[in-house]
Amino acid sequence: MTDTAETTPRQRPRVEGDREEQILEATVDVVADLGYDRLTMDAVATAAKASKATLYRRWSTKADLVVDAISRAKGCPVPEAVDTGSLRGDLIALSCDEGGFTDKLPMSVMAGLLTALHRDPDLQRAFQELFLAPRIAVTNRIYERAVERGEIAAGVDVALLSTTLPAVIIHHAFILGVEPTEDLILRVIDNVILPAARGSQAS
Repeated sequence: MTDTAETTPRQRPRVEGDREEQILEATVDVVADLGYDRLTMDAVATAAKASKATLYRRWSTKADLVVDAISRAKGCPVPEAVDTGSLRGDLIALSCDEGGFTDKLPMSVMAGLLTALHRDPDLQRAFQELFLAPRIAVTNRIYERAVERGEIAAGVDVALLSTTLPAVIIHHAFILGVEPTEDLILRVIDNVILPAARGSQAS
């Protein structure tokens, strides 16, 4: 008879009390300060005032630790679902509130991961599933409601439109070095997103 205890992968033990949350917060800070490539378990252990053995008992690799941290830590919250009654209002609330593009810590974490994402398939997959997916779900719901309200013209490529704002902001932030301010976000919404949603071009 097969011993199920041997065939079922064991769940790694959680760190007791508030220590796990403290370690995750410290990891986010180290990623933001040093970037993924320079992050080490030693650096996180020092920042969290924990032993490296404690980290390895819970997370087998730094990729496991970093992805867990950015998906769960308070410093990188998933933006809350918003419903202001208009596409413009929803996009402003999503982009400019906590966890949005004007929130420095999530953007710093993103910058710290960029160099590794394209060459680390495990990190990329986990980042997409745990960090991006819940944020994309919130954005998709905003555009779905806009379609239901008639704010988006028939024939508009909604899937492409929904990625345009983050694409422009990320390009400005990480390629051009332009800070993602509320003014920049409003310019993109008013001059690109809304005209495209109406099926027209900005004049």
